[in-house]
Amino acid sequence: QVQLVESGGGLVQAGDSLRLSCAASGRTFSSYAMGWFRQAAGKEREFVAAISWSGSVTKYADSVKGRCSISRDNAKNTVYLQMNSLKPEDTAVYYCAAALVGSSYYENINVYDYWGQGTQVTVSS
Repeated sequence: QVQLVESGGGLVQAGDSLRLSCAASGRTFSSYAMGWFRQAAGKEREFVAAISWSGSVTKYADSVKGRCSISRDNAKNTVYLQMNSLKPEDTAVYYCAAALVGSSYYENINVYDYWGQGTQVTVSS
């Protein structure tokens, strides 16, 4: 069992940066690949980024590639999403999730077993 709690969201201006954190409880955190997804109002939840259990493999959606960086600290049971050069279209609720899958499946929302409650990111123009 893994419980996930996101933090770090807020209201920022276009071009600003934010770092989201996802704190996990449970001794098996380091076994899980971790993903970040987002859901804008009226839209489906979409993949943003993911990282393997060791941190050696990362994947990004094309929409955030070059602007976002995912990382994790297994000693702190925490995964991070650093977002730079934010755009109004990045406005969404951001969720972290945990999965026991290989990197080929990271973009698939259905493989994630545990989800956080989400943190709102709003980017004003």
